Amino acid sequence: MEILASSLVAVGVAVAAVAGRSGYSQALDFVENDLRDKLRRLRLSTDRLRKYLVTWSVVVAAMTVSLVIVANSLIFAVTAAVLLISLPWYVLRRLAERRQLLIEDQLADAMVSLSSAIKAGLSLAQALDILARQSPRPICQEFQQIVGEYRLGKDLQQCLLEAKTRLRSENFALFAAAMEASRESGGRLNETVERIATSVRELQRLERKVRAETAQARTSSLYMALAPPIILLMNYFIDPVHTRMLFTEVPGQLILCVAILLNLLAYFWARLILNPEI
Repeated sequence: MEILASSLVAVGVAVAAVAGRSGYSQALDFVENDLRDKLRRLRLSTDRLRKYLVTWSVVVAAMTVSLVIVANSLIFAVTAAVLLISLPWYVLRRLAERRQLLIEDQLADAMVSLSSAIKAGLSLAQALDILARQSPRPICQEFQQIVGEYRLGKDLQQCLLEAKTRLRSENFALFAAAMEASRESGGRLNETVERIATSVRELQRLERKVRAETAQARTSSLYMALAPPIILLMNYFIDPVHTRMLFTEVPGQLILCVAILLNLLAYFWARLILNPEI
């Protein structure tokens, strides 16, 4: 009977290990596909993404186990694991936001350059080639891809449509629509692009005005997010006994972790409110 029971336990452990490995592989595939798409939009290499994800998962698991063993707290371990797992998405989102702002700022000047090139007698493809060679990064990368795909035989309309989907920019969508309308119905493309560039510059002026007027509020939201840890540290020197209970007692650990998550949620919510779209 003991041998049978031991055999059943061994089989159960083996089945759980196989099932866990399969689930881990599926989760890793999902995360890899999601991050690969974001990295490609940022023009970053994805060659070693799988290796980095495996390494990161090992680090998260090691940190979780260490907190369970050293701090003797499953609550701290789970909270740290959630924050560490969310970190790559947050970093990529911040990089994407910065790149998107740079593209939006450079788009109006690119439109003016395109209009001047067309007015000088160049074709649309030649004007785009000039933009690909002379525009600053990162918008030149997008024009380089458009020109490169066009030279390989892809239709220019399809190249612009893919760029519009890739950039997810309303200003670029308007720019692409104007070029497509000019190709289909004729007309003076340079005048249309100049009008669009004027509208884009006005929108950028309003966006900069809004960002300038909300800069103090964004700074205040950062200070408010940093205030609770500083207050906790000050309270430790004032009343170390009760403050230590937040780290040693289960109810205190739960309260502390909930406070951390709510503090982060409030900070990101404030950033979302203070970055309105115009």
